Amino acid sequence: MDLQAFLIRQPADYPDTQALGRCLRALAEAGLDQLPLPGSGRTLERFQRLAEVGGHDLGLCKLYEGHTDALAIMAQLDASPLPGSTWGMWASEPPNARVRVSQQGPRVTLDGRKAWCSGAKVLSHALLTAWDEQDRQQLVAVVLDQPGVSVTDQGWQAVGMAATGSVDVLFDSAQAQVIGLPGEYLQRPGFWQGGIGIAACWYGAARRLAKRLRTHCAQHEEPHALAHLGAVDRALHAAAQVLRASAESIDGSPQDNAQLLARRARAVVEQAAEQVILHVGHALGAGPYCRDRQFARLMADLPVFLRQSHAERDLAALGKQVINGIWTL
Repeated sequence: MDLQAFLIRQPADYPDTQALGRCLRALAEAGLDQLPLPGSGRTLERFQRLAEVGGHDLGLCKLYEGHTDALAIMAQLDASPLPGSTWGMWASEPPNARVRVSQQGPRVTLDGRKAWCSGAKVLSHALLTAWDEQDRQQLVAVVLDQPGVSVTDQGWQAVGMAATGSVDVLFDSAQAQVIGLPGEYLQRPGFWQGGIGIAACWYGAARRLAKRLRTHCAQHEEPHALAHLGAVDRALHAAAQVLRASAESIDGSPQDNAQLLARRARAVVEQAAEQVILHVGHALGAGPYCRDRQFARLMADLPVFLRQSHAERDLAALGKQVINGIWTL
């Protein structure tokens, strides 16, 4: 069974984190989590699969993207996950929630708090960033079903993306496995390549909203709605072209630093998704917000997911990177 056929058979609504966890496990058991690695020559296919899940359900996509990202990272850093395991990729580093590593060697002990841990209650394992005794960032793999790991109900009051359960997790002498060298998580080419995968998720969700408007326009002769559909098409066309070009660039130079590529791609797709939200909402009015549960949920979820971008802070970083560059055609 391919991914699209699998998703068609799934229920139209995932009411909670447990439902998302069951679906993610089913995806893994069916081998549908085995995406082409970034830079493998099939990066566009990876982006397409992420977009498919994003258009199906953004809560599921959040867990699926984290799981498949963790698998890709472990492949890049010569680690092997257990068959049938489901993974989170938890790399947020707010100043009030840091995990510390003690002991040296491949087996280490974790202590501290990790924030924004999506799917923590339903995953079997997680990759997370922690800090060693020399204050270097170290990636570690941890089994979540152990006495030293406490999944809290803290840190998550969301309405949009509520089912992902992105709570705080506490570590108290939890056992973990070192993955890669200190600093290698950020230094590897796959870090920025993976950031474009997030944009593919945004694109998939925006495309799903756009289809709702296209269906409406096919059934109703409304000039203003058609104008909004034209604006949506313009935005999605640009985003798709950028994602395709990004995949081609990654496959052509898989070891290159993709930071500039990723910042540009994410900026374009983020703006496109925001334009889709605006135009679809203006065209369709209050009706689907109030009477179409899937539509209303996607309209609530997508703005939250988009905030994995840091908005103007990311644009400022992009501006700094191109300040001495040139634009060519």
